[in-house]
Amino acid sequence: MVAKSSVTAAHQALWYVRPVLAGAPFIGLIPVRDTSEARGFYEGVLGLRVVEDTPFALVLDASGTMLRLTPMPELAAQPFTIAGWRVPDITATAQSLAERGVRFTRYDGMEQDELGMWTTPGGDMIACFKDPDGNTLSLTMFAFR
Repeated sequence: MVAKSSVTAAHQALWYVRPVLAGAPFIGLIPVRDTSEARGFYEGVLGLRVVEDTPFALVLDASGTMLRLTPMPELAAQPFTIAGWRVPDITATAQSLAERGVRFTRYDGMEQDELGMWTTPGGDMIACFKDPDGNTLSLTMFAFR
């Protein structure tokens, strides 16, 4: 029989050796007021494939990652970015989205190009935009990764 204290000590010693969620697929969640309205934007404008549409969530495939748009009728959009996409060519992606009606957010005090892209001191490029519910989404192109 193993003493309870030794099992607990062994378990505590393994917390850093065995990752708990490192191998589990990530699921993204975005609150929206109405999934039917959000569908037009996420599927029609952003081009994400709808996997399932239920009263509990509109499930999308975001390049192999499950993205669940969850209905929150009383949603108050937050002022920060809640989701983003890493893109290989931010200029081409931003231009394509702009042609589909997306307007990129301009921030006071930030130097942004004509499309609204900001280049970080490290060379990464970021462009933010809002979904129909006011959620801030972003595109990022990393300089050296």
